[in-house]
Amino acid sequence: MEFLRPATWREALEAKAAHPDATPIAGGTDVMVEINFDHRRPDVLLDLTRIPELTTWSQDGDVLRIGAGLPYTRLIEELGDRVPGLAIASRTVGSPQIRNRGTLGGNLGSASPAGDGHPPLLASDAQIEVESVRGTRLIPVAEFFTGVKRNALAADELISAVHIAPATGPQQFSKVGTRNAMVIAVCTFAIALHPEQQRVGTGLGSAAPTPRRALEAEEFLSAELDWAGRRPLEDSVARRFGELVAQASSPIDDVRGTADYRRHALAVMARRTLSWAWHEHCSGRQECA
Repeated sequence: MEFLRPATWREALEAKAAHPDATPIAGGTDVMVEINFDHRRPDVLLDLTRIPELTTWSQDGDVLRIGAGLPYTRLIEELGDRVPGLAIASRTVGSPQIRNRGTLGGNLGSASPAGDGHPPLLASDAQIEVESVRGTRLIPVAEFFTGVKRNALAADELISAVHIAPATGPQQFSKVGTRNAMVIAVCTFAIALHPEQQRVGTGLGSAAPTPRRALEAEEFLSAELDWAGRRPLEDSVARRFGELVAQASSPIDDVRGTADYRRHALAVMARRTLSWAWHEHCSGRQECA
């Protein structure tokens, strides 16, 4: 196995161009597990840990640029007030040690249907910044996942950052696992309210071959919520929203759960997270008490 350790981003892009089959590694929380269990044996490893700009974040106007190598712990501590849904999801990733090493870029690169960071990115219409020696492009997150553990990266491209707007309304994330912590998701759900657009965003995880949005559920709920008057949420609306979220999934039976259980859990999580988010949106208003 060849091990490449560039010191600059330009060197990393040149190395990836010269070795298109190279596997990038930053936190190593996915790649090293696969290597240790002999599930995968890359010919070339491309270590990105020496590149400082990958571990930074910045805000330009109404867009946050989060470096692909920013660890979950820093994302939670430094950006939790700006992207609360993503921060909630980040808190469910592994153990404190994993969160200290794991990165959003690695989560995206693995493209697992069960990746905890994916649903909040979908709910917030994030874009993935990817780069090669040929240039830079932005990929809408809904177009980034192309299959089970497959993504839209070209062979010579690396993930450089995530572009996401700071929250303008409440965001929530929920995860069901076979135990309370340090677990791969049975299914996940994220919701983001965008009051200025009178729009709802959603994201489903571990419920289809790729993470996906529940578009029909979003359209239904966006039209039903009383954005200006902030009337209390009707039970019938919450139930229908949960049904539409479950219908948007296409889960399978596996060792972590059945397809039927996943659909049921998604409906429950959708109702609960909507209730929490709408209550937060209404907080301080007498009619929402």
